[in-house]
Amino acid sequence: MSDTAFDNRTHPVVISIVARFSLAIGAFLAGFVLYEPAPYELYMVALIAIWFIFGLRLSRNSAILLAILMCFNIGGLISLATLDEMDTNLKLYMAVSVFLALSSVFFAAVIEADEERLKVIFTAYLAGALVTGLLGILAYFQLLPNSELFLRYGRAKGVFQDPNVFGPFLVMPACFLMHQTLTGGFAASIPRIVALVVLTLAVFLAFSRAAWGLYAVSMLILVFLMLLKEHSTAFRMRILFVGAFGFILLAAILMFALQFEQVSELFTTRAQLVQDYDAGQFGRFNRYLLGLQVSLLNPFGIGPLEFGKMFGEDTHNIWLKALLDYGWLGFVSYLTLTLWTLVAGFRCLLRDRPWQPYFLCAYVVYFGHILISTFIDTDHWRHFYILLGILWGCMGLEYQYMRRRRREAW
Repeated sequence: MSDTAFDNRTHPVVISIVARFSLAIGAFLAGFVLYEPAPYELYMVALIAIWFIFGLRLSRNSAILLAILMCFNIGGLISLATLDEMDTNLKLYMAVSVFLALSSVFFAAVIEADEERLKVIFTAYLAGALVTGLLGILAYFQLLPNSELFLRYGRAKGVFQDPNVFGPFLVMPACFLMHQTLTGGFAASIPRIVALVVLTLAVFLAFSRAAWGLYAVSMLILVFLMLLKEHSTAFRMRILFVGAFGFILLAAILMFALQFEQVSELFTTRAQLVQDYDAGQFGRFNRYLLGLQVSLLNPFGIGPLEFGKMFGEDTHNIWLKALLDYGWLGFVSYLTLTLWTLVAGFRCLLRDRPWQPYFLCAYVVYFGHILISTFIDTDHWRHFYILLGILWGCMGLEYQYMRRRRREAW
């Protein structure tokens, strides 16, 4: 066998390995956003540029995603132009918005090109979640030097700036572990259950109502859809049995955690449906009405971050944020993106495909994010755009699959 023949066979294999490894690093780094710009931004900017230079192609599906996200960000740039002065923070804010949009399109495109990359992305994301989750747990119980670095207001935040982002970041890998536990063998389920316990405890110690709600809703919908999809009575009984066992285990873990005074006190405070900053003249809920009034008078928006300067706090509502920071154009674009993703995704949610487990987990967590975004800003959450990219990548795979089926039928 000649050296040339050997090189011709090994060259694509090496490129494939390098490509998957580079994606794994990016997905892993998404769990470490302690400062801005974070290592994730710096790495992904370089990675996206390299992939496009070497010929990453956009399908019609990815191009649609790019077009919608660019319309959203054009709305933001128009809103920015309405300001008399633009400081560095505002420019950085819009730069991050554009970058996150491109990162979502990038993940969609690379998944469409090779469905095997889904496993790489999920595995690396899970590894990053476990590392940052463990750091948050250990820091909460003061088992690390400089534990305060991984805490905020006495709440675990891992290697994030905010517990309200840290908690939701952990939900997708937790759902994936649950799915794999319910569908895998007993021996393989043991380490998955241990990892799930770690992520669950980390979500709890974030003391984020949004994260708690997201976790509960995502898990319930996931199990419900799995029961809906599987027609085997034995399998459904297994899901119900494991689900019941998991619920009991979760309750036991939470009861154990609540034995610590610092945990129980903070839990009592955070478990209240309405906090002090939610009520009052300029509380969260009244700010929604004030913001809506401002948005109706400013179709081009008022500029990124300006709402917080006017009323002392940010919008804490993605729809209002889209209206104010990105104008009416941004709002329509974001609404279009959300409805398109949910409706198109739902149509192929339960189809028996190799990528279905990944798509199912990403979809239910994305749906949960849409629900909690009514009470919290998800605009610059890195993992939200990864979720979006995974969903559109899987939708692109579905379109390719259906085209092949039609060609074969002819």
